[in-house]
Amino acid sequence: MLLAGQVTIVTGGGRGIGRAIALRFAREGSAILLAARTQKEIDAVAAELKAQGHKAAAIAADVSHEAGCQAVADAARNQFSRIDILVNNAGILGPVKAVEEISPKEWDEVIAVNLRGPFLLSRLVLEEMYQRGSGAIINISSVAAKGAFLWNSPYAASKAGLVGFTRTLAAEAARKGVRVNAICPGPVPETEMSQNLGKALADRLHADPDALFKGFLERILQGKPQTTADVADAALFLVSSQSAAITGQTLNVDGGMSFY
Repeated sequence: MLLAGQVTIVTGGGRGIGRAIALRFAREGSAILLAARTQKEIDAVAAELKAQGHKAAAIAADVSHEAGCQAVADAARNQFSRIDILVNNAGILGPVKAVEEISPKEWDEVIAVNLRGPFLLSRLVLEEMYQRGSGAIINISSVAAKGAFLWNSPYAASKAGLVGFTRTLAAEAARKGVRVNAICPGPVPETEMSQNLGKALADRLHADPDALFKGFLERILQGKPQTTADVADAALFLVSSQSAAITGQTLNVDGGMSFY
C-alpha cells in the first residue's frame, strides 16, 4: 500500500472530490481525518470508511477561521498522533455574477474559504512535517485559475492565488522534506458545486443546461467531463513516493483544457 501508516487530513471531505480522495487514500493504508462544515456528511463518510476496515474520524469545522483550522489539526493529532498529508480541498463557488454585481462580503467569503483556509491549515502542519523531514500538501485548485470564464471572479481569483501559494510554499519546504503541489480539475458534474454552477449559468444565459454543458465539453480535447475518481487518483500519485521528485507543480486533471 502506498500510504501505509500515514495520516491524512481531508477538508471538504463530506462529498464530491473530498470524499473520493478520502476513500482512495484509505484504501492505500492512510488513516483519514475528515473536516467540513456539515457534521452529518463527514460522519457518513467516516462511517463508510470504518465499515470498510479503515481508520477514520470526523470534525465539523469552518476552515476560514483560525479556531476551526486549529480544531482540525488538534483532532488529527489527538486521534492519530501525527499528520503526514494535508489535502486542502474545502471550497465554495460563490456568486455567479459580474464583477460590478458582487458585494465585498461575497468576495471576502470566497477568498476566506478557498485561499485563507489552505494558508491557515498549512501553517499548522508544517512545523511537525519539518521536524520529521517528510510530508505532502495538496491544494485543490481549478481550471478557473487558468482560463477566462464569465461571472466567477472571486472563485477564479482564489484558485489562482492557491496556485501561487503552492509554488511559494513548495520553494520554502523543499529542502525540509515536504512536497507541495496543486491539482486543477476540469468539470466534474457529479459534484454539487459543478451542478450549481451549471444551473446558475443556464439561468443567466437563458439556456438549456444540458445543451450548455454539451457545448462546453466540445471544447475539451477528450470531449468528456472528469470524475471525482480521476482527481483522487491524481492526488494519490502526488502524495505518494511515486512522485518523490515532483514539487511546486500544478497538475491539470481536465481532459485537455489547459496547457500550462
